[in-house]
Amino acid sequence: MEIFSNFPIWAALSAIVFAQFIKIPIKFLVTKQFTPSIAFSTGGMPSSHSAAVAALTTAIGIIEGLSSSMFAISAIFSVITMYDASGVRRHAGRHAVVLNRLINDFQLFFEHAKDWNRKKDYEKRQELKELLGHEPSEVFFGGLTGIIVALALYPLF
Repeated sequence: MEIFSNFPIWAALSAIVFAQFIKIPIKFLVTKQFTPSIAFSTGGMPSSHSAAVAALTTAIGIIEGLSSSMFAISAIFSVITMYDASGVRRHAGRHAVVLNRLINDFQLFFEHAKDWNRKKDYEKRQELKELLGHEPSEVFFGGLTGIIVALALYPLF
């Protein structure tokens, strides 16, 4: 049952939950659209991946010390995760936008083709997820969120 008193795990999990649910009011303030489902999707402000790894690294730094090997390992993997969130995954999302447009154009071209209307929707296409990664600002604020969550939770442990 030691896992229930593991501060780094609780800090990281709390940061994920906080970052995911804070996306709802942030999106509402920016777009005036109430979209609760954004709490269960990828992408958006702040990055929950960045919040999780920043909270984990902060908690390990508090518990083990900033000169510990565990902190070094966590810090390096956090940087890699944040880089990936703002780089590779963001560009994959941009590719998905272009591919979805191509699929839509292709469907328009063939919409009058024989037997097309008799096919089920899942046979026609399945749209790719476009909101995969994060803008650098989303990663930055996700990291900041994680650090704040870890520092706020530490007195509870």
